[in-house]
Amino acid sequence: MNQILSGKRILVTQANAFMGPALCAVLAQHGAIVIASTDSLVDVGAAEAVVKAAGLVDVLVANLAISAPSSLATEATDSEWRDTFAALVDPLPRLFRTVLPQMIERRSGKILLIGSASALRGLKRTSTYSAARGAQLAYVQSVGTEMAPHNVQVNAIAQNFVENPTYFPAEVQANPRFQERLKREVPLGRLVSATEDATFAAYLCSEAANCFVGQVFPVCGGWVAR
Repeated sequence: MNQILSGKRILVTQANAFMGPALCAVLAQHGAIVIASTDSLVDVGAAEAVVKAAGLVDVLVANLAISAPSSLATEATDSEWRDTFAALVDPLPRLFRTVLPQMIERRSGKILLIGSASALRGLKRTSTYSAARGAQLAYVQSVGTEMAPHNVQVNAIAQNFVENPTYFPAEVQANPRFQERLKREVPLGRLVSATEDATFAAYLCSEAANCFVGQVFPVCGGWVAR
């Protein structure tokens, strides 16, 4: 395995959910020292505590997930909206405010958001979830531009139809209706594997990706392009 992350201290949030398990495994295979946090980041002080406990952080992988609400827009409640943004959006500025000063001081560092392509293409019954995922991407694009002069790269993967235990567990994958949906909606005709996605993430965490600034990379088997 190419050790493109040899010695890099990489903090992965919500490491037990979404892409966390695959990310931790693949990043370690590429030589990273993985700091896997499973703490909830909903409370106001939680993100700051996680970053401070990690110490020196060369790369932050902001992996945030919840079970996606599926309400009609006319039925989505204020509580649904607040809870979704509290889990997916509010932790980001708290994480960034805490980790960026050390990166700016060293003039070296990376932040990679694991986001969703639901922000890039309309989906029925996902208005709350897609809005929160869209806010994530807009935030990354803005901060990425702001941090570029400090040699700190901030980017995002916007994914869908990627194998993971939160949104596409084994029982969903085995459903014949879902298999038909894959063939109908995803040009690739299958899920992107967790390893494929995490390997791309590893590249974006490496020095080879220093040229990317505030970029959003769709990883979705061509679903966004249809």
